Amino acid sequence: MPTLPALSSNWKSLLLPFIGLLFVFGLFTALIYAFEPDNLSAFLSSRNAKTVITQTVIVGIGALGMTMVITSGGIDLSAGSTIALSSVACALTINAFASGEDPATIGALGMTAAALVAMATGAATGAFNGSVSCLLKIPPFIVTLGTMLIARGAAEGIAKQSQVRTPENALQNFMQRKPDPEWLFLAPGVWITLALLIGVGITMRYTVFGRYIYALGSNESTARLCGIPIARTRILIYTLCGTLMGISGVMSYAFLGSGDPTTAVAKELDIIAAVVIGGGSLSGGQGSPIGSIAGALIMTLLVSGCSMLNVPDYSQKIIIGFIIIGAVAVDTWKTRRQAAS
Repeated sequence: MPTLPALSSNWKSLLLPFIGLLFVFGLFTALIYAFEPDNLSAFLSSRNAKTVITQTVIVGIGALGMTMVITSGGIDLSAGSTIALSSVACALTINAFASGEDPATIGALGMTAAALVAMATGAATGAFNGSVSCLLKIPPFIVTLGTMLIARGAAEGIAKQSQVRTPENALQNFMQRKPDPEWLFLAPGVWITLALLIGVGITMRYTVFGRYIYALGSNESTARLCGIPIARTRILIYTLCGTLMGISGVMSYAFLGSGDPTTAVAKELDIIAAVVIGGGSLSGGQGSPIGSIAGALIMTLLVSGCSMLNVPDYSQKIIIGFIIIGAVAVDTWKTRRQAAS
């Protein structure tokens, strides 16, 4: 049985993303103090902290799925489109249960069905990615690039190229900064993200399947010689990733209050960047769910800090683009250094 790489058990590597998070927070605190002092109290407020944490949910859940894929040596460029398609599926299911004289009254059955349909939609997309890539021997980059267009087109088609609006329901409360009930303190979506983090973390660290994920990314040929079922494992990895994208789609629906086929455009870049910033390697074999969540928090904090500094939206995109390039450059440098040692 292949063992986990030393990096995954290295506490220093796990702490680095959080050190980076503290650095980004300190940097923006200093910049806001220097250039926009009137916004400093707002940036440091608990209200903004809750907003940042809540806005991290969609990327964070997606990053958990992407962590498994990237650690296994794969990639998924269809993440944003899968989130959009799942949010539309969620909204359409809600509307299917909204009947009678008071359509706003949607019971737990309707909301549960909507969430399950969204998850099934994401799982089907992921299973398609994994199956086509493995069975037809097509690189996942190409397969998921095609699926990105297929899923986006499907979302626009079934939504008739417009937002799918629904009656008010409790599912829309999952992304509220002020939760109901108040004793939750944080939005329900945040607690769901934490639960998923624990589940993915345990799966990757303490299960045979998790060892398979690291083994595939470290050396697929060796993993095959060890008797690991390569195709079946990869299909399962992509299916689980798609399922998590489906949950992100539910959170996207909750955040927007509707199913939007145009949402999450280029969101896969934020998700991939979160994984790489969190210590994952695009070469495979390295990845940490908790690091990916820290990376997602960094991405959200960047947007919040730029907004407080009144940085224009186009400039924010340029900054994030450079950060993505920098994160990949560091990952490449680390890979070459390890190969040379």
